[in-house]
Amino acid sequence: MELLNALVALANYVVIPAVAYGSQLALGALGVTLVYGILRFSNFAHGDTMAFGTTIAIFFTWAFQGLGVTLGPLPTALLALPLGIAGCALFVLGTDKVIYRFYRRQRAAPVILVIVSMGVMFVMNGVVRFMIGVDDQNFADGARFVIDARSFRDATGLDEPLVLRLPTLITLVTAAIAVALLFWFLNRTRTGKSMRAFSDNEDLALLSGINPERVVMVTWIIVAALATTAGVLYGLEKSFKPFVYFQLLLPIFASAIVGGLGNPVGAVVGGFVIAFSEVGITYAWKKVLEYLAPTEALEPSGLVQLLSTDYKFAVSFAILILVLLFRPTGLFKGQSV
Repeated sequence: MELLNALVALANYVVIPAVAYGSQLALGALGVTLVYGILRFSNFAHGDTMAFGTTIAIFFTWAFQGLGVTLGPLPTALLALPLGIAGCALFVLGTDKVIYRFYRRQRAAPVILVIVSMGVMFVMNGVVRFMIGVDDQNFADGARFVIDARSFRDATGLDEPLVLRLPTLITLVTAAIAVALLFWFLNRTRTGKSMRAFSDNEDLALLSGINPERVVMVTWIIVAALATTAGVLYGLEKSFKPFVYFQLLLPIFASAIVGGLGNPVGAVVGGFVIAFSEVGITYAWKKVLEYLAPTEALEPSGLVQLLSTDYKFAVSFAILILVLLFRPTGLFKGQSV
């Protein structure tokens, strides 16, 4: 019985949160790796792209809620998500047309585009803060739990309750569908194959008649969809605050680089590696160990926490540095950074 309680605590505080967080990081890392693999630069504005798309989705969510339009037990934000994606896509396509296209036609070095993307990042950050403010915004509605503590205790008789929140389940299902659709698109459709060919060899792709502007346009639309979806899912699980999305840029880049920058499969795997590392290292393991060592002589007196949650992003940074030092191509073979 104590072992079951320990497993439930592990699932409740480590496995489920890490899988949900890893799904969000994977979607973000896929956007970063697509820009790097196809447009050939590291997009430092990606975190604020997530924030912008989520802001649009929140505005439409509030509008639907004000009109009394809901999805019943499901969050209204799911109804607003396509509109958030459309708004974000228009914004990033406009940014590309006004800013990135000039440097792309000049065949500017990737480092120039990185610096330009940092400028775009600060502008987007300011725009988002101007639009929605700097405070936390809670926009989740509908049912809160799929499995609640009381029902689980009554059904199992265990002391430790398992809690599964509806936003967490939505995150897992939505992320799985988004990743599956992306891989199907890249591997099965003509446009997806054109994007892969353009990524592998730009000159050969141009000789084959592939329209580079079309590839760029589709890439930005997909990036906007991934960024907005990841941002809305993260906001539903926690809350929306613009600066948090700016901070998420570090674990997202760490996920992409750990998996192999430019490799979509690596981006997904890297997201879960970073998520489980962050959650596992900052979790107070006393909650689990007190079930496995119930006697006073064995039960740990401290929290058994390697790092405080305040240093969560330091875990991503440390892993990022180690990968860059010892395996710059990542777990899967991506492009060396």
